[in-house]
Amino acid sequence: MSRKVVVLTAGLSQPSSTRLLADQLAAAVSAAVGGRGESVELDVIELRELATELAATMATGGIPTPAVAAARERISQADGLIAVTPVFAASYSGLFKMFFDILDPDALNAMPVLIAATAGTPRHSLVLDYAMRPLFTYLRAVIVPTGVFAATEDFGSTRLADRIHRAATEFATLVVAEPAAVGGFLQEPEPRKRHSGNSLGAVTPFSRLLAGHTGSGPVPAKEH
Repeated sequence: MSRKVVVLTAGLSQPSSTRLLADQLAAAVSAAVGGRGESVELDVIELRELATELAATMATGGIPTPAVAAARERISQADGLIAVTPVFAASYSGLFKMFFDILDPDALNAMPVLIAATAGTPRHSLVLDYAMRPLFTYLRAVIVPTGVFAATEDFGSTRLADRIHRAATEFATLVVAEPAAVGGFLQEPEPRKRHSGNSLGAVTPFSRLLAGHTGSGPVPAKEH
């Protein structure tokens, strides 16, 4: 069985250490999933390429551009997410936050997420715990216990390689896991479904809303 994993990277330069770490994590996850007898399809989203589209989406009140809508769909349909950001002003980058601001709150329900960050100094290593974990907890994701932080000096070190391997192993276990519980006497709650947020459904025309607000005429009740 093939699993789909989205690799989300918020690096701004090209090449970037953020993309380098994302690629190393993706390779380790591919090997870990393969070691469990399954294959994985890696889908990379470079937020740098969506910067203008994200700004346009925010400026129109959250109405996604086609590129942003496609990215949201890819995220919500994935079996797991690897999210990597550079550290700016002691937290995740604004571009990284902007993307999750326009993501549907139900897009990551129960989805395994591997968090990672890069910075020029080890002093920012706690960003994983005080910034990234709370964000993905709010989105009801299942966060891998081992996060990966890489300062510039860490690249090429055995310590970083070991941490990548550990995080990838934990992530792969969650991605390939299948429900194994046997129905018992307790009624299990229905799991929350994931939604991309792209389907808006029926929208009331603004002219009807305005008519009701100004008193120029009642807004007809919707028939059932």
